[in-house]
Amino acid sequence: MNIKLIAIGKTDDKALQSLIDDYTKRLSFYIKFELDIIPDIKNAKNLSEAQQKEKEGELILAKLSPTDQLVLLDENGKVFSSVGFSSELQKKMNSGIKTLVFVIGGPYGFSETVYKKATGKISLSSMTFSHQMVRLFFIEQVYRAFTILRGEPYHHQ
Repeated sequence: MNIKLIAIGKTDDKALQSLIDDYTKRLSFYIKFELDIIPDIKNAKNLSEAQQKEKEGELILAKLSPTDQLVLLDENGKVFSSVGFSSELQKKMNSGIKTLVFVIGGPYGFSETVYKKATGKISLSSMTFSHQMVRLFFIEQVYRAFTILRGEPYHHQ
């Protein structure tokens, strides 16, 4: 199985980007992982919230293959413990999914079209984080999930 994370907008903070790169590299020892950044919508301030979500939604859906399984990182999604998330990833791998795609939406969330295409939603926390920090937290959790599945000492219980 491959895992892809799609996110809207680049990360401006060099320190944060360095950590994202570090965990992306660590993750490559376990699974094929890709971080796909969709550039910010140009002239977004001239668009309504709904128009911006629609434009971002079109760009997100254009990145998907027909066989991809789409999971949204959404504040109203299911909350997992790290161990629970690792079990969920194992189930997905066992089910024969070729590519599992997670998406971090733009500032207003997702269009209805994207919600309809998704097969699930995950919430990392009921707290609000910047979209750039969510990238780091999510990639670290995917890395942690694989260390849990392999019985490695990264995760302590």
